[in-house]
Amino acid sequence: MAENTDKEAPEGEGAEGGVPAKKKPPILIIAIAAGVLVLGGGGAAAFFLMKPKPAAEAGEHGEKPAKKEKKKEEKKEGEAPKDGAAAGAAPTIKEGPDGVVFYTLPDIVVNMQTADGKSTFLKLKLTFELPDEEVADSLTPNLPRLQDMFQTFLRELRPEDLNGSQGTYQLRVELLRRVNLVAAPAKVNAVLIEEMLIN
Repeated sequence: MAENTDKEAPEGEGAEGGVPAKKKPPILIIAIAAGVLVLGGGGAAAFFLMKPKPAAEAGEHGEKPAKKEKKKEEKKEGEAPKDGAAAGAAPTIKEGPDGVVFYTLPDIVVNMQTADGKSTFLKLKLTFELPDEEVADSLTPNLPRLQDMFQTFLRELRPEDLNGSQGTYQLRVELLRRVNLVAAPAKVNAVLIEEMLIN
């Protein structure tokens, strides 16, 4: 019996009565896991780098001649260039009588102040009367500034402020003043209210 104590335990067993010893994971499993990570990362990088570019970025690197001609035709027909704006959000430019140009903004909708706290919305469709097309070209890049200025001003109005012809006249005067601040040094002749709905 003393002989058994001097002998080493068999390879699969620990020193204490047949409990298996922890084996190291084979190198093959580690190599497979590393390969999966490398291939997955490479696939993700290829996906992000090879995906198609948006139209705006593609225009910077070069456009097809047909697209350039189409843009020129659109401008001749009276549409403003769509500098990254959605199709419905672009202003419309039309020639009017006596050399004036009409510049129609996208619809403006704001939530107005009320004494009782009830939700009341104002929807406006505005057109500017401009002396020439150069003023229209200078207004288009400033459209976000115009919309911000109008939103800030119109939110402070109450429905009572727009009652009657005096309210409408005062609204036109205030909007014209704000447009000319943005358009300076150019000048807008008039603000025309094509549609005004209070709901």
